[in-house]
Amino acid sequence: MITLIRRPTPSRHWAWSTPILAVIATMIAGGLLFAALGTNPFTAIKAIFWDPILGPNAAYFRSQLLVKAAPLILIATGLAVGFRAGIWNIGAEGQYIMGALAGAWLALHMYPAEAAWLFPAMIVLGALGGLVWGLIPALLKVWFGVNEILVSLMLVYVAENFLAYMAFGPLKNPEGFGMPGSRNLQQYPSAFNGELIAGTGAHWGVVAALIAVIFTYILMHRHIMGFRIRVAGEAPRAARFAGVVPAKLIVTCLCLSGALAGLAGLFEVAGPAGQITDRFNVGYGFTAIIVAFLGRLHPVGILLAGLLMALTYIGGDVAQLMLQLPPAAIQVFQGMLLFFLLGFDVLTNYRVKLGKAV
Repeated sequence: MITLIRRPTPSRHWAWSTPILAVIATMIAGGLLFAALGTNPFTAIKAIFWDPILGPNAAYFRSQLLVKAAPLILIATGLAVGFRAGIWNIGAEGQYIMGALAGAWLALHMYPAEAAWLFPAMIVLGALGGLVWGLIPALLKVWFGVNEILVSLMLVYVAENFLAYMAFGPLKNPEGFGMPGSRNLQQYPSAFNGELIAGTGAHWGVVAALIAVIFTYILMHRHIMGFRIRVAGEAPRAARFAGVVPAKLIVTCLCLSGALAGLAGLFEVAGPAGQITDRFNVGYGFTAIIVAFLGRLHPVGILLAGLLMALTYIGGDVAQLMLQLPPAAIQVFQGMLLFFLLGFDVLTNYRVKLGKAV
């Protein structure tokens, strides 16, 4: 008989070991999945984790690593702050969409003006778009006690429908021959978020992600607000005696995570994606939840986890192209990572005992 016995205090050793075990378990289970689909599991794992970095076409794929990792890191750092406080923003995907729409609206409204202030203004609007969308569940939570998980999640569907409306309506390219989607911002120099160093994939979104990592590290480990956030998550009743105002904390965390998600959307629509379409969102907001937990809600951990998850995105594309693996198999493979992480996380708070508990 297997018995779980609660540890007096969470194990720091297991807290940092479980992400590694989760990755290894994902490779093993994923290999079995690929084998069941008739693909050599070693070839599939190599295509996902090795070929994008050191394979024949690695020069191209390495530059894509930063492109894919930047929005994940940017969103996950904001989510992690709220998660540490016990505030669960599950709707970053919607905030990502609204940030993109807000920034793109300004660029398309000003088209074809050439102005140095345009892109900085788009950044501000992108952050505000995400912030406002994050503020809705915050205020409903504070004023009426509505669960922020449900509200933030349902707002994703509202944002997706609004995205489709804008792509087919107000932001539709008037010179697009009736096709849905906005003008391509990659062809609009004042609004384009291009590479800062050719061939690296690094754009302003990558810079923002690094700034977010540094900022959240300082916030969480060198500032009184970080102390209050951690206390609120670990001991809510004690947090009140430490001067924490729950309403203020809820609004701050949800607005911060919303603003960072909005920035991620803005940098994406002005750069790699290039335009507003009804399929603009690709699930970064949801994947960032995996990144946050894989990185142990720590900024540096999130940086590494974001790069790893970006690698699975790129490697998944390679596997689909070279091995004809179905997209659903790659999505299941990525989902396994969160599944195993949550499973192994039990060892952080519990130890396993064979036989009856004493």
